[in-house]
Amino acid sequence: MNRAQLFEQIKKKHSYLCVGLDADIEKIPTHLLKSDDPIFEFNKQIIDATRDFAIAYKPNIAFYESLGAGGWISLKKTLDYIPSECFSIADAKRGDIGNTSALYARTFFKNMNFDAITVAPYMGEDSVKPFLEFKDKWVILLAHTSNRGSEDFQLLQTRDGKFVYEEVIFAGQRWATADQMMFVVGATHEEKIDSIRRLAPEHFFLLPGVGAQGANLEVVSKEGMNQQCGLIINSARSIIYASPKEDFAEAARKEANKLQQSMSNLLQEYCK
Repeated sequence: MNRAQLFEQIKKKHSYLCVGLDADIEKIPTHLLKSDDPIFEFNKQIIDATRDFAIAYKPNIAFYESLGAGGWISLKKTLDYIPSECFSIADAKRGDIGNTSALYARTFFKNMNFDAITVAPYMGEDSVKPFLEFKDKWVILLAHTSNRGSEDFQLLQTRDGKFVYEEVIFAGQRWATADQMMFVVGATHEEKIDSIRRLAPEHFFLLPGVGAQGANLEVVSKEGMNQQCGLIINSARSIIYASPKEDFAEAARKEANKLQQSMSNLLQEYCK
């Protein structure tokens, strides 16, 4: 999916919501455990319930890898079920020496046909470039993440006084244009969204942290939007686990709808 197609979905659905498909076999409603593939059945019903409001879906690969070979089957079935007009993100956080990254890129872009993959930049340019060799595929580079441990390294300062996460954003823009590179920016860093936007005015940001982590949607939208929205807000637990009972899909739909309605208003106000 290219940038124009992504923005078209945002305009069509009046939304920049990404639903995180973090399907945990220990948290999904117990009645699903009777089905042949509980994880896929859970994801299928979540997708059916939220597809009117979501422009993207993001399976976190760890939830599927942890189940062995069967988990990869569930992941592939889930990916195939995601509507073709929706942006698909492999939250895999890969990044290794060049030839290994090339195989990761082939796995997620060629064999599985995801639109995007999250990539860790710690090993530098040659670990990222192989992911950029696929047309209309995206690297989402980890920059300033929402977890508590992000301060351990991302806020260290280089010799010229810049934070490490700032250097990641500068480097990412040297490696790829805004048509192929996004950045992960934790929505929990509300006070920094404006300054980070100034570092990368054209690029899309994937923002986790709205929902269960408590980030304020209006604040991050006001500070982070550009003329093509420029934001993909990921919400997982607050949507997919809105209810532990048989009405989980209906509850997920209500939560997704609530976010979409807020996003529709914010797009009209700030995406100009």
